[in-house]
Amino acid sequence: MTEFKNPQQQLQTFHLRVTAAALFVLICFSLLAVRFVYLQVFRHNQYALQADENRVSLAPIVPNRGVIMDRNGVVLARNYSAYTLEITPSKIGRPLEDLVTDLSDVIEITPRDRARFKKLMDDSKSFESLPIRTRLTDEEVARFTAQRFRFPGVDVHARLFRQYPLGETAAHVIGYIGRISQRDRQRIDAMSEENDSDSAKYDIRRDVNNYKGTDYIGKIGVEQSYETQLHGITGFEEIEVTAGGRPVRTISRTPATPGDNLVLSIDIKLQQVAEQAFAGRRGAVVAIEPKTGDVLAFVSAPSFDPNLFVEGIDQQNWDALNNSPDRPLLNRPLRGTYPIGSTYKPFMALAALELGKRTTNWGFQDTGSFTLGNHTFRNDVRNGQGWIDMYRSIVVSNDTYYYMLAHDLGVNAIHDFMAPLGFGQLTGIDIEGEARGILPSTEWKRKAYKKPAQQKWYDGETISLGIGQGYNSFTILQLAHATATLANNGVVMKPHLVKAVEDPVSHSRQLTVPHESARLPYKQADIDFVKRAMVGVIKEGTGRQAFAGAPYEAGGKTGTAQVYSLGKNEKYNHNAIPEFKRDHALFIAFAPADDPKIALALIVENAGWGGAQAGPVARSLLDYYLITEPKERAAEAAALQAAASGASAAAVSAAPDAPPASAAELDRLATATTATMAVSRVAPGASAATAVTGAARSPNGKASAATAPETQKPAPPPNKPAIISPTVADEARHRAAIRAQEQSTHKAKGAQGETP
Repeated sequence: MTEFKNPQQQLQTFHLRVTAAALFVLICFSLLAVRFVYLQVFRHNQYALQADENRVSLAPIVPNRGVIMDRNGVVLARNYSAYTLEITPSKIGRPLEDLVTDLSDVIEITPRDRARFKKLMDDSKSFESLPIRTRLTDEEVARFTAQRFRFPGVDVHARLFRQYPLGETAAHVIGYIGRISQRDRQRIDAMSEENDSDSAKYDIRRDVNNYKGTDYIGKIGVEQSYETQLHGITGFEEIEVTAGGRPVRTISRTPATPGDNLVLSIDIKLQQVAEQAFAGRRGAVVAIEPKTGDVLAFVSAPSFDPNLFVEGIDQQNWDALNNSPDRPLLNRPLRGTYPIGSTYKPFMALAALELGKRTTNWGFQDTGSFTLGNHTFRNDVRNGQGWIDMYRSIVVSNDTYYYMLAHDLGVNAIHDFMAPLGFGQLTGIDIEGEARGILPSTEWKRKAYKKPAQQKWYDGETISLGIGQGYNSFTILQLAHATATLANNGVVMKPHLVKAVEDPVSHSRQLTVPHESARLPYKQADIDFVKRAMVGVIKEGTGRQAFAGAPYEAGGKTGTAQVYSLGKNEKYNHNAIPEFKRDHALFIAFAPADDPKIALALIVENAGWGGAQAGPVARSLLDYYLITEPKERAAEAAALQAAASGASAAAVSAAPDAPPASAAELDRLATATTATMAVSRVAPGASAATAVTGAARSPNGKASAATAPETQKPAPPPNKPAIISPTVADEARHRAAIRAQEQSTHKAKGAQGETP
């Protein structure tokens, strides 16, 4: 049967379908229009910003790290620029070992470089650029550049490097920097959170964003404790980039602010004298300027070379340092704690006078021992030392006197008197890791031990405290601090290693310890008596041999501290026992006696008697600081004066009608000459240019290229001897000739009617 189609119905169906399709299309376009309006109008700012961020890349500019110098301007830590070969593991696209093997055909890569790179990879993330070779020569850079296409993910970068030109000298003071580890990042994050918590005290230098682009951070020493000041403020550069990330142009630039320079209180020449005096022995020295608290020398022997740590120390050197029985990495003045032996006696004598337990005239006939209960405590001189009063007890270092005194005072009275002097307390010196030591008391023993029988204090334990033995355990820093306080008549100055923080542009300096910390309420007569007795030690007592013929009057005290206890009938034989069981030799001193400029404490570990082993070390330091160094300064001053006089004479000779040199001109000449002498103090192998890195400035007052890493031309590290003017006078004559020529030209132009 044939079915007839209804055209009218089909047309209606078609129209309906077209209408529905049109309506659907209209709705779709309406939705698109609404979305378009929403994106272009309501969300315009957001997406415009996002598009701009995709177009603009923000690159950090790492600031120049501040320079560290000693109190006389000798540079101890500086920066220089060099090329490094770096690998980004996430971009190499092939096995790392194969890549390194191929790279070694182009640039020498030693097994030590490979081991260090592997250690860096373990401590870093795969997208970070890590150095496999540092300090590339220009030839090596050229060789790699020619074959760069073969090594995706590998590139050459210009980096600033830290250098410690004096090597092992003052290494425990200066410290070193190293690559930022995960622990360092956690510390930076914690510092930033603390910084953000108080808006009134917000410091941009402590913000986590200030470390963008920074690869290195201070690890120990003042490099660590003054990290915030040394680091500086990171700058930023806005760069327009293509979709592929290639830079097109620089839009804006905020330069980095270089870190502050540190002026240490250390006298580096005195430091070197002290280090040389140890001659391979173990020990520590701390020398302090009593009136200011400036630490003039801070020696831990043996030392180490901090340059080994800057790029990551290799396993061989690490094992040599870490496994050495001499423990060169231990900061002995800061963390080493020792019984201080008879150097404790002057402070015990002062306690006796201040607490009314003894007068200066009280004495007794020494029999060579003191008995308490069933135990006999013996003097070093077994047959006794005759009549002993307070003066002689210090001069001849009598033990029996201080056994009796300790028993009369009691442990808690000793503790309460010694604590304000700094014994068993943190001095607050400006590097981290200071040990507290032990200043015993009944309360201390209760906290130190768990068993009730051990917590009890026995009278016999007090006796040895009087001669600096027993539970007494102090740092050499604490002993030096107490000696400086005594020399300064009870005025306490906080010991510090950084004397001032210097602005790198204006050169203005801010003292770190401008005021005294406290004044101990001692009677001046008591202090004077103890100091006079210490002068007697040097003149007629246990220190006379070491200081024979000294052209200055000094006060001091010898000390010999037991490392282990002898048996009841056992006698000490220095040469018959192992070295590490031998007595420590100690010495404290201050000079000149009437107006102390320096106070010191030192220990020579396992050396024996203090007067014979530690005394000569103290003498060498005082001789240099009070005699040799002033002569050197006088010679420099004379040379400076001669240079200034020669310059003035040359100027007058070249231009007789010209006015004499002004005071400002002579001052400029003096400054230039002093700078020349400062350069001459830099260690061999350091160039004169890099010796004053961070200190040199252009005439307009801005930082020179030496302090602007983003504009420095990378160069290999300096390895040539410094080129220095032969003498100060030669430099002065050269400057005088230039000035004379300028004055002559000025005069000639004036005669011709020209404006100079």
